[in-house]
Amino acid sequence: MTSATTSVSRPGDDEPDLAPPAPSAAPAPPVEDAVGQDRLPTPPGATAALLRSLLAPLKARVAVTAVLMLLQQAAVQAGPLLVAYAIDTAVPALRLGDRGPLVAVGVGYLACALLSGGLQYTFIGVSARVNQDVLLDLRGRIFRHAQALSLDFHERYTSGRLISRATTDVESLRELLEEGFQELVQIVLSFVYISAMLLWLDLSLGAVAVASFGPLCLLVRSYRRRAGRVFRLRSTAIATVIVKFVETLNGIRPVRAFRRESVNDAEFRVVNVELERRNGDALLEMARYVVGSRLVANTAVAGIVLWGALRVTDGSLALGVLAAAVLYLRRLYDPIDRLSMFLNSYQSAAASLEKIAGLLAQTPSVPEPVSPRELPPVRAGRPGREVVFERVRFGYRTGGEVLPRFDLTIPAAQTVAVVGSTGAGKSTLAKLLARFYDASDGRVLLDGVDLRELAGPELRRGVVMVTQEAFLFSGTVAENIAIGRPEASRADIERAAKAIGAHDFIAALPDGYDTDVRKRGGRISAGQRQLVAFARALLADPGVLILDEATSSLDVPGERAVQRAMSTVLQGRTAVVIAHRLSTVAIADRVLVMEHGRIVEDGTPAELIAGTGRFADLHRAWRESLA
Repeated sequence: MTSATTSVSRPGDDEPDLAPPAPSAAPAPPVEDAVGQDRLPTPPGATAALLRSLLAPLKARVAVTAVLMLLQQAAVQAGPLLVAYAIDTAVPALRLGDRGPLVAVGVGYLACALLSGGLQYTFIGVSARVNQDVLLDLRGRIFRHAQALSLDFHERYTSGRLISRATTDVESLRELLEEGFQELVQIVLSFVYISAMLLWLDLSLGAVAVASFGPLCLLVRSYRRRAGRVFRLRSTAIATVIVKFVETLNGIRPVRAFRRESVNDAEFRVVNVELERRNGDALLEMARYVVGSRLVANTAVAGIVLWGALRVTDGSLALGVLAAAVLYLRRLYDPIDRLSMFLNSYQSAAASLEKIAGLLAQTPSVPEPVSPRELPPVRAGRPGREVVFERVRFGYRTGGEVLPRFDLTIPAAQTVAVVGSTGAGKSTLAKLLARFYDASDGRVLLDGVDLRELAGPELRRGVVMVTQEAFLFSGTVAENIAIGRPEASRADIERAAKAIGAHDFIAALPDGYDTDVRKRGGRISAGQRQLVAFARALLADPGVLILDEATSSLDVPGERAVQRAMSTVLQGRTAVVIAHRLSTVAIADRVLVMEHGRIVEDGTPAELIAGTGRFADLHRAWRESLA
């Protein structure tokens, strides 16, 4: 018999029918449990590094868009110079009978308009392609990284927030790339071109115009600082609303069963009001900026026009130059309102990109090995492998150790049933063997190879888990069985189903093996889903099979069908059966009774039933319940 010292186990670790549940520890605090507290830590520079990595493969097209925008703005900003030339040169020439300068101005203005339009059209086409490639890459990264992260991350970070990262936050970045980025480039280029033109037309007039941008820069800086905080809170509030939606719809059955509609409505009203308040804060910040920027711009234009008019009257400034300067000033200050829209998009996208960078910066707690090993070959017809827990210690992030010191050896091809009360560590044992988690100390060996040295595909060929839920994906029955071995032929799939006893009910479905099981396999019963899961496991042909409470949610006929399938799939394999019902234990070669992370009884079912220990008491109580 193998034993370990008493420990505190993780809440919800096991849910057996064998004994009254033991008190559980406090639940783990969620990563995101309130508005404003949902950000994963983002390493310094991670956001900028993410943006650079997204744009790096597109450098050539980014450069083309920059050149197109430079040329387009040059064509646009030539207009006021032509106006000045027309007033000061072409009109006086026309009075003398020379129409050439005025015709040249008209042709030049038309050419600039056509060139500007053509360049703008080309820019939009090229930049749109760049934007879509960036978003395609980013969504793919989020999806791939979410799958690569370990189970403990997904148990702490809700699926609703992952959905928010891949949808709402990516959409914020899309708005910036498709609209805000172009606005920013146009504003910056306009400022550079117009400042240069004003200084060239009249140095003192241009210097005053450029100096007027000082107060505007201070306004922009202040707005960015305040709006950054507001948009981070707004992004969090949006994610909270999505989480509430997802949680409620995923749990719609218990919602209806326990009549929680009114409670959920009240809870949703709280998060919805919070989102409304954050949206209002964002609009208020934008309104403050717009009012302040217009006040500065209008004051500057009025002052410069008045000063320029006085200079025209005393002959120190040409009328055409003043007209061109006024046109340039309007073009210089007109984008100010659009700048506020860009800043809105920028702050929203910056907050979203920061959250995405924080997500992508998370590293799996169960990493792939740097130098992976392969499992030794198995004997033909006997795929079972030896499992050894060697001085294993393990505890969840919530605190106390579940397995403070655990040693166990399971010979190849032996079926071991593990029973015990809630929190005994049964499911933790299964998760360590499936390498959903890594041991804090010690090793879990498969035919002498540490699980941490096995690459993911090699481990999945060696160890497969069938859970109580028997999750099926949208798609056909055949596709769901083939998950165990994607390259399997239709004949292999049908052979596995027949061996399990699932062929008859599958053949009776409307399209047989090509029947779409729909979301979560909702088109077929729980027992049928479990049979499909066993067919999937049999097709995968693993050396070690873990059955985690595989019959606990089934009725008696369904349980008997699944138990017959279990006898087939366990043939010649090493198996760890986490048992809720003692009827499941009958198929085992060996029974382990666990309490508080240690094995308190170890023997064959017959030996333990004949004894006076805990398993004998459980078995006696079970038999009496059947009487």
